[in-house]
Amino acid sequence: MSETLFGGILAFEFMQNAILAALLSSIACGIIGTFVVVKRIGFISGGIAHTAFGGIGLGYYLGVNPLLGVIPFSLAAALGIGILGKKLKVSEDTAIGTFWAAGMSLGVILIGLTPGYAPDLFSYLFGNILTVPSGDLLMIMLLDLLIVGVVLLLNREFLAICFDEEYAEVSGLKSTALYLLLLSLIALTVVVMVRVVGIVMVIALLSIPAAIARNFSRSIPSMMVMATVLSFLFSLAGLALSYMFDLASGATIILVAASAFFLVQGWHFLSGGRQGR
Repeated sequence: MSETLFGGILAFEFMQNAILAALLSSIACGIIGTFVVVKRIGFISGGIAHTAFGGIGLGYYLGVNPLLGVIPFSLAAALGIGILGKKLKVSEDTAIGTFWAAGMSLGVILIGLTPGYAPDLFSYLFGNILTVPSGDLLMIMLLDLLIVGVVLLLNREFLAICFDEEYAEVSGLKSTALYLLLLSLIALTVVVMVRVVGIVMVIALLSIPAAIARNFSRSIPSMMVMATVLSFLFSLAGLALSYMFDLASGATIILVAASAFFLVQGWHFLSGGRQGR
């Protein structure tokens, strides 16, 4: 049965693209999601993701690929939130809420100003991995390479600011610059994942696989690997279920991931093990 199912899935080019998109997005998700969980900056990640909706509106308004609009908007949100919090001492929740609301509002206005029929935003808000074109796959692959390259180069520095930012500063590291760079990598990861689970649910796939992996990992590298594998498995399972039962792909992927998270936490509770953090 499973062979028939996956044989049927792989027979279509759009399904092949979907599986490749799941793999590529899982790489960025597993690596950056680990930093998000360890640093406990999930809310910031959500703010960056929702601000990026303004970039989608800009892309439609200019008549270009919306993902090209998401890149500058998400990067601007990351840097803006980071600078307001670190340099101007604005509380992070205030900065996040302001960027979140402004980005979403600007996106709605730009889409309203776009000539012609209103575009279908469902795939960008809630994800539709089945419609990822080859051009977007190439963009996602390039962003993946950039994210992996930067993390490999500055892995120790990122870990230092994640576990003890004040000590990192005293040790001579430029913690603010590294923090802004980490937020920028989160912004690029948002771009990678927009077509898979959508802007609204990006934070879930950034956080859940890494949160589960943290329960079973003894080191950050192993946590990254496990989070990457889990993200890919959740995406494959969600993709298969959405194909079988004609469900929304992005939402199904998130429900699979959330179900796994609750099962793991329930198992820890019943076995008396340590709780997920």
